[in-house]
Amino acid sequence: MELPHVIDAEGAEDATLRARPVLGAQVAAFRAFLDGTQRSQVIGWIGAFPLVYGTSGAVVRARTDRRLTTWDAPLVQHRVYAPLAYVPRDELERALGPMLEDTTRPAPDGSIPAPHPTLLLERATLAVSRDRERLELTLAERWCAERGEPIMIDGGIGSNEAVAQSSCAVGVVKSHRTLYAEGDALTIVLALRKGERSSVIRIAPRGRSEVLSWYLRLRDAEGRDALWGLVRVEMRVLPREAISERADELSRWLLAESMPLAAPDPRWDRMAYGIRSAEDFLRATTS
Repeated sequence: MELPHVIDAEGAEDATLRARPVLGAQVAAFRAFLDGTQRSQVIGWIGAFPLVYGTSGAVVRARTDRRLTTWDAPLVQHRVYAPLAYVPRDELERALGPMLEDTTRPAPDGSIPAPHPTLLLERATLAVSRDRERLELTLAERWCAERGEPIMIDGGIGSNEAVAQSSCAVGVVKSHRTLYAEGDALTIVLALRKGERSSVIRIAPRGRSEVLSWYLRLRDAEGRDALWGLVRVEMRVLPREAISERADELSRWLLAESMPLAAPDPRWDRMAYGIRSAEDFLRATTS
C-alpha cells in the first residue's frame, strides 16, 4: 500500500492556489452514478504461498424521474490470484483456466516479486483492486460513448484515456492518501469551508492521462478532522478560459448531491446517495 504523502501540482486556474467560494444555485444535474466493489479472501495455501479468490464488479445507476435504476448490465468478475512463479503453474492452469491470474508477472526489467507470503498476499489484493477499476472504467467508457450525459464516477478517471477526455465523465475521489498540495497550498486545502473549492490544478500521475482537478468541501468540518467532507474532483483538460466556469458548475452539482444523506455508510460525509445506491446494488448481487 502506498504511504500517505503530499506532492506539489501545477496550477491550471490561478497563479497560486487559493480558496474560491462556489456561488449560484445548486442543481442535481448528474444523470448517472458509477461505482464498483471488490472482495478477496484466502482460500488456501500451497506451502507458504497464498491462493486468493477475488470478486470485482461495477454498475451504473441511472436517474430517471428522481428514481435510480440499473443501466445496461453490471460487470462482475471472479478470479483466483496465485504466485505462479512459486507454485505448480501447469496444475493450476488445468484446474482454473481463464479464472487464474498471476501475481508474480515479471517487471519490465525481468525481475519478479520476492517469495514473501505477506508481499504476495498484498499483491493479490491490489490485483483485485485493479480489476475493479478496469471494470468501472469499461462501463464509464460505454456510457460516455452511448449516452454522453453527465455521470459521477467514484474515483479517478485518468487510467482510461477515453474517459479522461470525455466531457460527460466526472471523477470524485473520497480518499486522500495523496494530497496534491504542499506548503501554503496544503494549508488552504485543509482549511476549505463548506461550499468552497480550491483552485484547479493539473495532475498526471505516472501511467495515467492528464486531468484537471480541485478540492471541494461538501460539509462543515468544524470540530472534525481536516479531511471531513473533503473530495477531490477530476474532469477533462479544458482551455484555460473555460476552466473556472466549468469547475464552479460541477461543484454546484456535487454540492446538490450531498442530500439525501448516504448514511449509515461511514463515508457519508463524502459520498453521494447515488454512489451508495450503486454499492448497495453490487453488495446484493455479488455476495
